[in-house]
Amino acid sequence: MDKKKVAVPLVCHGHSRPVVDLFYSPITPDGFFLISASKDSNPMLRNGETGDWIGTFEGHKGAVWSCCLDTNALRAATGSADFSAKVWDAITGDELHSFEHKHIVRACAFSEDTKLLLTGGLEKILRIFDLNRPDAPPREVDKSPGSVRTVAWLHSDQTILSSCTDMGGVRLWDVRSGKIVQTLDTKSSVTSAEVSQDGRYITTADGTSVKFWDANHFGLVKSYDMSSTVESASLEPKYGNKFIAGGEDMWVRVFDFHTGEEIACNKGHHGPVHCVRFSPGGESYASGSEDGTIRIWQTGPLTHDDNEVASTTGSGGKAKASAEEVSRKIDCLHITDDGKANEKEEAANA
Repeated sequence: MDKKKVAVPLVCHGHSRPVVDLFYSPITPDGFFLISASKDSNPMLRNGETGDWIGTFEGHKGAVWSCCLDTNALRAATGSADFSAKVWDAITGDELHSFEHKHIVRACAFSEDTKLLLTGGLEKILRIFDLNRPDAPPREVDKSPGSVRTVAWLHSDQTILSSCTDMGGVRLWDVRSGKIVQTLDTKSSVTSAEVSQDGRYITTADGTSVKFWDANHFGLVKSYDMSSTVESASLEPKYGNKFIAGGEDMWVRVFDFHTGEEIACNKGHHGPVHCVRFSPGGESYASGSEDGTIRIWQTGPLTHDDNEVASTTGSGGKAKASAEEVSRKIDCLHITDDGKANEKEEAANA
């Protein structure tokens, strides 16, 4: 069967230690972008379609556990073992703010309106930083029952989701009151929690299970048992008819959302898979591993030959052009047009 043919991924090298988090931006006028967090302390920004390296955010002094981009992919945020969360200019790579914590920061997330940054980690405190007033003390949400592993915003920034490293369940917090309003029960610690693009589902990975929850009524919609420990799962954003999961066995598997049947099994990583994420249009998905590489896989019934063509030419002329434009813009900014870049920076600093 075609769907069982061997997939040929785009392999992105660059990190010298395990890749522990991946995040795709929404589709912007300049295409879409992929940011990666690694224990090598150097988060990297890539073209989301081609996997081409755009830049490295330099400044952390410890492993980077979490990374994200804002809605317009203009700013990046990272959480690190150096007890800080940093916000970066995603165009120039400059550090905009560094928010000091008292322990390792495991998770960070921009609010949908891009005005706030949520952080969590080993301090067991969820903090909300106002990016319009970065020097103001953050708002602290009621103490988390355990060390924070994942965070996300939902319901137009009215609700916060968090999971813990040392206990099962996903907690949902009302932002206004700062209290837990709902707990989604899981047997094992939730290592990955993703709110679907349309806001309908929360996808979680805990132990050997991938679960889908109704993001508005909080009921369990589907639960599938995997053959080994799964660290991360992601739902296809366009049609919601398939999902991916990766973990201990080093393989990235694709499943049918409605039946749980395995559609494809992608082999290639040489270490456990720590994170998997679908691109915003669903045409590809990325996996990050203990082996230090990111692999970008094409979605759909592509045969072996189709994949090879896709990896060399890009899957669409129009998207490819926009990707090249972005690279050109960034090259101009860094190399040929230093004057303008400096003017911009001066204007921003004024």
